[in-house]
Amino acid sequence: MADNTVHLSLEGTDESIELPVYSGTVGPRVIDVRALSKVGYFTYDPGFVSTAACNSAITYIDGAKGMLLHRGYPIDELAKHSNYLELGYLLFYGELPTKEQYEQFANIIRYHTLVHEQVHNFFKGFRRDAHPMAIMCGTVGALAGFYHDSLEASSEHDRKVAAHRLVAKMPTLAAMTYKYSIGQPFSYPRNDLDYAANFLHMMFSTPCEEYKVNPVLARAMDRIFMLHADHEQNASTSTVRLVGSTGANPFACISAGIAALWGPAHGGANEAVLAMLDEIGDDSEENIQRFVDRAKDKEDPFRLMGFGHRVYRNFDPRAKVMKETCDEVLSELGVADDPKLKIAKRLEQIALEDDYFVERKLYPNVDFYSGIILRAIGIPSNMFTVIFAMARTIGWISHWNEMVSPGSVKIGRPRQLYVGSDFRHYPADK
Repeated sequence: MADNTVHLSLEGTDESIELPVYSGTVGPRVIDVRALSKVGYFTYDPGFVSTAACNSAITYIDGAKGMLLHRGYPIDELAKHSNYLELGYLLFYGELPTKEQYEQFANIIRYHTLVHEQVHNFFKGFRRDAHPMAIMCGTVGALAGFYHDSLEASSEHDRKVAAHRLVAKMPTLAAMTYKYSIGQPFSYPRNDLDYAANFLHMMFSTPCEEYKVNPVLARAMDRIFMLHADHEQNASTSTVRLVGSTGANPFACISAGIAALWGPAHGGANEAVLAMLDEIGDDSEENIQRFVDRAKDKEDPFRLMGFGHRVYRNFDPRAKVMKETCDEVLSELGVADDPKLKIAKRLEQIALEDDYFVERKLYPNVDFYSGIILRAIGIPSNMFTVIFAMARTIGWISHWNEMVSPGSVKIGRPRQLYVGSDFRHYPADK
C-alpha cells in the first residue's frame, strides 16, 4: 500500500502519470515507476545505483551513518556477542535462534560437511595452478548433479536442505581447492570442531602429524566470516537473485554469485591490498611516504587499496571489529617483523592521522584488515576471494530463499536505452 504519490508530467502532452511512493522500515522512500511502461517510457539508471529491484527484510546499510544492520541488529553487536552460524540462522530464518534451535542448526551444518566422494574426481580435471575461484565456480555448480533431491524452489523443505548443504560444504570445497593447489591430500572435516576451526583444520592439517587449531585464529576466521556474511543488494547478491528469478537451482545460483564475486571490482579488494603491499615492497619510512605522496597525486594512477568504501561515506562499521581482531592475531602470532605487515601498520597509522585522509574519510576498511589477518594466518592471497565466497554463501542463499519463498517470482528483465542503428535493409548489391 503506497503511503504517498507523485505525478509525472510529460512534456508536450496534457498527460500526467501517477506513481506510488513507498516507505521502508528505514531508509529513503522509493517511487514505483512500473506505470511508465504503459505509456512507452522506462527509467535509465546505469549500474542500478538509484533503483530498488526488490524489497528485502534481511540487511540494511546506511553508508552516510556507517550503519550495517542484519535483521535490525548492528554488525558490531553481532560480532561481539554472536558467531557465524548464529548470524547465518538469523539471516536465513529471520530471528535469533533459541539455544535449542542453535544447537540443532549447528548439528545439521556439522553433519553435512562431507561432500560426495565422486566430487574429488572433479579436481583432477583442473590444472594445479588453476585459480581457486575457477575451481569453486565449477565444483559448486556441479553439486546440483549430486544433491538433486533438494532442488525444488517451491518447496520450503528443499530450500532449507539446499541452504544447509551449501553452508556446510563450502568450507570443505574451499579447503580442498587449496590442498589441490599445493599437492597435499585432502583433509576430511571433523565433526568435533566448530565451523571456523574445522575450516582451519582442513586447510592446514596433514596425515603426518597432529594439527591443533589455535583458538585465537579460529575466532578471527569466524569474525571474517561474520563481517562478510551479507551486504545487501551488491553485484553478486543481485546476480544470485537474477539467476534465481529464472527458476535455476540453488547450486547454480550460488555458482553465479561466486563468478560475480570473482570480479576484482567486487570481491578482490583484500587480495588487492596484498598486491599493493607487494608493489610498495620496501618497508623503509622514506619509501612508504613516497607511495603515500603518489596516492595523493591526482596525476598518478597509484591507489592505496583498502582505504575508504564506495558505500560507507563516513566509516566502515565492520572495520573497527576487524582492526581489533587484526591486533589480536598479530600479537598471538608475533609476526610484527614481517615487512609487508609493517608496511600495512604504517599505512594504517598515516590514514588515521594524515589530514588528507582524515578530511576525505579514507579510513582503513574491512578489506584492509582482513587481508592482513589472512596473510598472517598463512592463507595465500589467491584464496582470499574464496573465503569471501564461503562467508557470503549464507547471505546469498538467504536472499534467494526470500525471493522464491512467496511463489510469485518475476523473472528479471532489465530494459535498455538502444543507441544502435535504426531499421535498415540488407543491401541488394551485397
